[in-house]
Parts: sequence; structure tokens; C-alpha cells
Amino acid sequence: MHPADPPSLDATNDRPRWDPRVHACVQALTLDGEVIGQNLTGLFSRADELVDIHGDTPGEKVALVEFLLALCYASGAYPTSTEEWQHWVQESHPLGEVSSWLARQPDDDWDLFHRERPLGQNALLAPFLEEHSTGPAQLVIESAGDYNQFADHHHLDHPDPLPAANAFRAMLTQHVFGLSGRGRISGKATLGPAVTYLATGRLGGRIRVLALGRTLGHTLRLNLVPTAHEPRVLNLTWTAGPIERRGFKAKPPGRAVRGYADLHSYLGRSVLMRPRPGLGGEEAVVDRVLIGAGELLELDPELHLQDAVMSVTRTGVEKPLWPSPTRDVWREAHALYAAVEKESGGLYARLAKLPKERKADRHPFDLLAVGLLSNKSTPTGWVTSVFPFAPGQAPALYQASLRGSQVAEHVARSLDRAAYAAWAITYPNPKPADKKAQLARFDARGEQWKATEEPFHTLLLDVAEGAMVADCMPGYVEWLVRTAREFLDTRLDSLPKNGPGLRARAAARRSFETELTSSRAPADLTELKEGAT
Repeated sequence: MHPADPPSLDATNDRPRWDPRVHACVQALTLDGEVIGQNLTGLFSRADELVDIHGDTPGEKVALVEFLLALCYASGAYPTSTEEWQHWVQESHPLGEVSSWLARQPDDDWDLFHRERPLGQNALLAPFLEEHSTGPAQLVIESAGDYNQFADHHHLDHPDPLPAANAFRAMLTQHVFGLSGRGRISGKATLGPAVTYLATGRLGGRIRVLALGRTLGHTLRLNLVPTAHEPRVLNLTWTAGPIERRGFKAKPPGRAVRGYADLHSYLGRSVLMRPRPGLGGEEAVVDRVLIGAGELLELDPELHLQDAVMSVTRTGVEKPLWPSPTRDVWREAHALYAAVEKESGGLYARLAKLPKERKADRHPFDLLAVGLLSNKSTPTGWVTSVFPFAPGQAPALYQASLRGSQVAEHVARSLDRAAYAAWAITYPNPKPADKKAQLARFDARGEQWKATEEPFHTLLLDVAEGAMVADCMPGYVEWLVRTAREFLDTRLDSLPKNGPGLRARAAARRSFETELTSSRAPADLTELKEGAT
């Protein structure tokens, strides 16, 4: 079957065929603002006619870009040096050759439901699929929860089928973002005891940063790592290809990475899906799935973590920036811009060397940061933020993000002090167990952090477009302080209008103003006080 032909069924068992080169596997946005379904071949042939691709979640979008990068390397469409990479980016090197390469590939290699070598899956699980599989929702990271009951209250064996395109994208997301823990698969009954122990995926537990360009083609070129080595080992299925796969009798050490196509397509999970034809002529669906342990990679930080923003833990350990349930990603923007300014990490060194834009739009691309939040082995949600970037503006963006973050942190600290001042008067004899809830009554930091994100991004966007940091900061600071006062007053409105209530209100306001411009305050806040006097 040629990739342009319609899908067919396996005559022996009515097994549907589903090929992402043929079928629409992703939603894409055109330059005209139209959202269209697109297959892999179309994504590359129209790469510079499409603004972006969409995933059901931020992680799914990242996983799709990862797979598209793997196809670039596997087809030979990649730069071999930093100089060539810069030429590719500046001259919009076409990526249509990837489409031509895809069209030449054997059809059986791209069948998601092939009996012996299903795309992205491990056919060794086939003998155990009927007895040990679960409903297809287990494939979707953010809905599976702790495997006992899904977020939408569906049981693990809920029978709702998953369309093939959704299952394909969910599988790619599992491969790179899957969390560690026990799988719903018995090692005694299947391939060995180690098959049930799931390792953290390559992007699990850290923030992945992608450069997002004006078009899909621009995005892919920005994120291709130049290499002079042969990177074409592509992981299409577990049981075929040049890579010797791990066994499951015991946990093995990580294997060496065989180039960038291998890195971006590695099979972080052993997955097997059971298909059935869709109803009423619709495309195939997945009604059962089995998931076990997958590949383990030995990563070279210099080669394989080129986007990582390094951060230091409280214990002094340096590691890639990680998703936090209490600290939004945008609050770490200064670390990302510092990586560009210092040219740390291969991606940031290349971005720092791009020439300044001479066009009216001096903000040609963004930096997308995505991470998966979890409570131990249970995923709880995605964290994501988009930061504007302009070549040559990294120092100014670093200063803006650092100063903007410092001001926001100190305003939040001032609100914390104000809450304590109100609490100390309102509850003179508190029970220790009640203190946390009592303080929360007057704590406006949550509202303040939520409200600060948009003006913070506006500050960065203005600087990326060429505005001076010194000109932007006063307006940003004044807005934050005014908003913080309003949020504090709203919290204090719950106080009674009697003597203790009035004293608590006055103490909270006085504490906020004193801390706001104390000796510990950033210069931007003390300058605001000096300007007022």
C-alpha cells in the first residue's frame, strides 16, 4: 500500500490498519488561522505553511515534536555543524525531503496495529494482552492517576474506546514522560519480574524547553541539534531494527544512545494496544492496552540534555530544572534567559549566536517550557509557560526577568508579613493546630501570584520587542504594588469593625508598607518609594 492509498483491513482477522503517514494524527494551525487534521507526510510537506501543531496537553505537544525531530534525523534532514544550523534557521531550509523519505518506507513499518511489529509497541506482550490488559484510558498519562480510579471517576477497565490518533499521541507521550512506579502488569505471568517496574521517562521529572518558531518548519529547525555523526537509528517497534532490546528478568543498566533519531524515538514503555474497526466507517479505535517497562538510556548531559536549564536544590545538588507544584515555571524565567546569556547548554549557545532581527518583528520565536507534575508515581498535571525571545536580547531579557521576579517575590513576602500581623492580633491565644488555617484567612499571596503572571509576560514581551528595561520596570512595579494592596484589603474585609478588627487591619497594612520598602527590598521597589516622596 502506498502512503497515499486509503486504509485497508487485514483479511485474516479484520484487523484494521492505521498509518500516521496516511491518517490525520494531529491537529495543525495554518497561516490563515484554519485548524486542520494532518498526517505525518503532510506535516513535513507543508511545514512552513503551518503555524503550529496541537496536542491535547502541553506534554503531548512536546512528545509530537520529539517524534518529528526523530523523523528529521532518520531521513537525513539535519544540519551537520553550528554554521549549517544557523544557515538552515535563517534561510528556512525546506523539510519536504522528510515527506519523500516517509513515502519510500515499507508500509508494514508504519502500521500501528501490525501483528508482528506494531509501530511504537512491543509485540512480545501479545500472548498476555487478552487476559491482563485494561481499558485504553490507562494509556493517557493525566487520566490514569493512581490506576485505581481515573480523574473522571471511570474505573481502570472502563470500556470507552480511544480513537487511533489519540492512542498514537498518548503512546508517544508515555514513551518520553512516563513516571516511575509499578505497572498494571504481572511479571510472574508475562516477560519477567522486571517488566512491572516502570522507570521515569527521559523527560519525566524535568522541564523540557523547546524553541517555538513562526512556523512548524521554523520550530523543527531551531530544535535540531547539529551532528556530524550518523543519527539514523529510528525506533519504530520493539522487535525489529538494529538495537538489541533489554530483557525483563532483572533491571539492566541503561544502554548507550545510538544518535539523535534514537534519542527522540526511544521506547520508554513496552506498550501493546488492541485495535478494532471504528463504527460506521470511522477510523480504527483502541479498546484494550497493556503497558510495562521499556527502554533505559544512558544519557550524556552535554549531548542529550542540550535544552536543560540547570538549577540547584536546597541540598546543593545541581540538576535540570524540575516542575514544582508550589512554584510556577514563569518564576524561573531568569534562569532560562541566563542560560542563553551564558551560552550554557548547546541549544542556548546556538540561540545566543543568532543575529539580531532587522525586521519590524524583533521577536521571531518563543521558548516553551513544559513539565509533568506528580505526587510520587501519580501524575497530577502539567506545568507550562511560554517566554518571548529575540536574538541579541538575552542580556536585557535576563535583567527584566530577574528584576521582575525579585519584585514579585518581595511583594509576596510583604503580603506574608501583613497576614502574620493581622493574625497575631485577631487570634491572641491560638491553638497550634489552627494556626495554618487562621493565617490563610489573611494571606493574599495566591491571588497575587496568579495576577502577576500576565504583567510579567507583558514586561518580557516589551523588552523582546526592543523596549528598555529601565523604561518598563516602573509601570510593572506600580501595577504589582497597587494590586497587592487591593488583594490585601479584600482579605482584611472579613475582619469585624470593632477595636481588635480595626487594630488588626491597621497592623497588617502598616506591616505591608514597611516590609515593601525595607532594606531587603529590591532597588526597583525602594526607587518607587523615593519617587513617591
